Amino acid sequence: MTITGIISWCFFGLIVGALARLFMPGRQTMSILLTIVLGVVGSFAGGAISSLLFGSSESLVNPAGWIMSIIGALIVLFAYTKLAKA
Repeated sequence: MTITGIISWCFFGLIVGALARLFMPGRQTMSILLTIVLGVVGSFAGGAISSLLFGSSESLVNPAGWIMSIIGALIVLFAYTKLAKA
């Protein structure tokens, strides 16, 4: 993986993580780094859910991938908030 790929994943994770935090009700106290990690992990979770439900996709960038990434990030954020309170 090149430095450009790493920067792209960080930027993508920041966008997806920020959107998940925007859509999740309540206040989440997270740093920018945790938001990036949330977005990247949520993207992998959304991709796994999508692959299980619909099979794999040949295209690298598609709107459904963004939607599933945000849904995955919402699931990860929900689990994070529940575990952080415990």
